[in-house]
Order: sequence, then C-alpha cells, then structure tokens
Amino acid sequence: MKRATLLLIFVGLFFTSPKIKKEIHPKNYAENSAINSRKLVFTYNSLNANHFQLPNLESFSEALNGFYFFKEKGFFKKDFLTIIDFSLSSRVKRLWIIDMVQNKIVLNSLVAHGKNSGEEYATQFSNINESKESSLGFYATGEVYQGKHGTSLKLDGLEKGINDNARKRAIVIHGADYVSEKFIKNYSRLGKSFGCPAVPNEISKKIIELIKEKSCIFIYHSSNNSASAKFLS
Repeated sequence: MKRATLLLIFVGLFFTSPKIKKEIHPKNYAENSAINSRKLVFTYNSLNANHFQLPNLESFSEALNGFYFFKEKGFFKKDFLTIIDFSLSSRVKRLWIIDMVQNKIVLNSLVAHGKNSGEEYATQFSNINESKESSLGFYATGEVYQGKHGTSLKLDGLEKGINDNARKRAIVIHGADYVSEKFIKNYSRLGKSFGCPAVPNEISKKIIELIKEKSCIFIYHSSNNSASAKFLS
C-alpha cells in the first residue's frame, strides 16, 4: 500500500512538472559575470540565424560574457561580435559575425587555424612568437593595412598570457587561397596559416570592412576555460 502511494505521488509530480526546453543552459560564470544565464539563453534562443548555422551555445555563452565585459571597459566601439570555434572541424564554417544591435548573424565563413595547432582539428594553442600556432581568447580589431596577403586586419589580444602577443606575432585576419571548399575537396581539410585566422579570399575584404576598428573577436576551444583567464586592465 505504501509503495503504491509513493508511486502515485511520483507519477503526479512527473506529469505536472513544467516541460524543460531542449536547449542546454550554459554553465554558471563568476559572480561578476556581465550577463546572467537567463538573459544569455534568451539572447541565444532569439538570435536571428539569417539562414546560417548557429554557433554552439557554449561558445556563444563565453563570447557574449566577454563582449559585454570588455565593452564596458571601452575596448570596443562597434557592436559586432565575431566568434571563431576551433573545437570544430576545419571542414565546416566555424566563424560567425553577429550584429549585436539586431541580434542577427550577418556572415558565416570558413576560417583556418595555425600550422602547428593541428590538422583537421586544432588541438594546440600558443602565445609564443614563431610557434605557428593559433591563440585563443578575446581580441579587439585594429587598423587595416596592405600586406603580403593583400588587405589585412591587425588584432590586439586582450588576455594576458593567452593572446597578448598577437601584435608582436603579426596575428592578423587576411585572405588565403587555401581557405576554400576546393582545398577541402582536394585534401579533406582546410589549409593552415602561421597562426592567423585566415579567411576565404573572395570575402576577406567584406569581413574586414565589417569588423575593423575596435570590434570584438572571440576565438574559442572547448578545452579552454576562458572564465578564469586574466583580462588586461
């Protein structure tokens, strides 16, 4: 009798409990997080994909927190957030540019990682000069210049010990012919840079024009806990 009563209570609770959404809620960040988890999930769920694939919630969560953190400190002047997810295969479009005013993805692109960071997948990262590895973390975009890869965009790393040598290492956004569907078809992976987040030649100028002059770039990998990173003050 007692077991039957307990079973009825359990069944009643199960069917009267509110249904949980399929989306996974992000992990809890430090108490001084720029945006609470409820607002973060709402922003993600209301993001206008604009026919593009959405970034993963985990990368978006960290990107959004950092975007507001650094924006409040005056590092960014433009409301564009660029997310690069190096957890993903180089065969897929793993760069997103988001218009934060419209909460809308405006561009989704292939992007290369560093030569010594891995083959199809990036697994190693460095802040050391001549490492030819990618660096993770938050960046502010700088000035446009003409270099050996044509129109290019300088980057300033905002995290101590993680990417603050970006200028010294000449880590920039530039176009490259090895960032293409044709290269993937021939080699079963994307080509690799010397550490720069290189993008397709045909849209490199468009990307640079959108995000130049103090917008946010976040380069993510699932193995990195950027919540504990030391931000530049």
